Amino acid sequence: QAQLVESGGGSVQAGGSLRLSCVGSGYTYSSANMGWFRQAPGKEREGVATINHRGSTNYADSVKGRFTISKESGKNTLYLQMNSLKPEDTAMYYCAADPIYSGLDKNHYAYWGQGTQVTVSS
Repeated sequence: QAQLVESGGGSVQAGGSLRLSCVGSGYTYSSANMGWFRQAPGKEREGVATINHRGSTNYADSVKGRFTISKESGKNTLYLQMNSLKPEDTAMYYCAADPIYSGLDKNHYAYWGQGTQVTVSS
């Protein structure tokens, strides 16, 4: 069965950087589309960045130029490099995967990790 496990969250100062990782298992990684989503208290979960099985990426406007999504197939690992972090980036970050969909809509993803907390102080 598909499993996704995130890591790399933490507490940083505004302007700092973090790299999140997501290790997947139980599915065909090479054919999967994957993405990062985040949810702050009292707000709906939103798409941050996605990458399809060919390597094509999509980013939310709020993170373009600051965040980079990438993957290493040999380790079944997805990454999110976050630079120039802002307090509004504070949220629980989730990794997701789907065999068909590759967009930013959370409602189309079949598999989810447990989340990793990112806190950015001003």
